[in-house]
Amino acid sequence: MGKHVLLKISPTRGVIRFGIRRKLSPRFIGLFEILEWVEDMAYRLALSSSLEGTHNIFHVSQLRRYIKDEIHVLDYSELELQPDLSYTEQPMAITDRSVKILKNRAILLVLVSWKRHSPGEVIWER
Repeated sequence: MGKHVLLKISPTRGVIRFGIRRKLSPRFIGLFEILEWVEDMAYRLALSSSLEGTHNIFHVSQLRRYIKDEIHVLDYSELELQPDLSYTEQPMAITDRSVKILKNRAILLVLVSWKRHSPGEVIWER
């Protein structure tokens, strides 16, 4: 009790959850606090208001223990968020250029250094 867990989302074919499809869809959501132990293998969770219509008792197989890690804490204070929680990326510099040839096409690839990303992150743009 008082510990935090992640809730497993069962991947169902053809169902789009959280706007992302297939491999990139999240497997676990949230960081929910355990309120009480209900049965041998079930726990009652404190769910957020967005999951208001969901039953709040879950089997242990649907939960994953969360181990606190400082890397998981994101500082979003400097971001200018829109009402839909999106923001615009701003490129800082073009680091590298290359041309990839596919049959009779030449595709220009550009390595871009973005403003709010760490220097080790590689993001190629077309």
